Amino acid sequence: MRLLLLLLCGLIGETLALTKPAQSVPVVPNFQTGSMTSHTETTSKVTETIVSESYNTGWQYSVSGTNIEPVDGASLTPSTTTINGWSSLDVTKKPSWKITNPGGAFQFVETYSAPGLSNVTTIQRVQEVTQISDTISTFSQ
Repeated sequence: MRLLLLLLCGLIGETLALTKPAQSVPVVPNFQTGSMTSHTETTSKVTETIVSESYNTGWQYSVSGTNIEPVDGASLTPSTTTINGWSSLDVTKKPSWKITNPGGAFQFVETYSAPGLSNVTTIQRVQEVTQISDTISTFSQ
């Protein structure tokens, strides 16, 4: 057993004696100066739509003109009715009008605007944005 141990120790010592230290070769860059360029373009397109709605919350009735008058002295305040929760002019009971001096010049304008949607405005615009970035990097040893 001792003999085996001596042989083993001798073998390990011989292996360590034959091992050489590692050596490296210095790395030397083969350039003196350099540069790097980068060009980036980004384009964005935004489409925007704006919708505006206007509502009449009541009704309007107006009459204007010359050489006219209500028939039989009727009331200038028309009757109202309610339709789907909205107060509205009762067009079956609105005043009737006649020419005051037949054969004479006259003007007559009668307008009625009901409650509900009265106007819709739609605006659409497109914006296109381009972003350009140029980068130059220089380096030397």
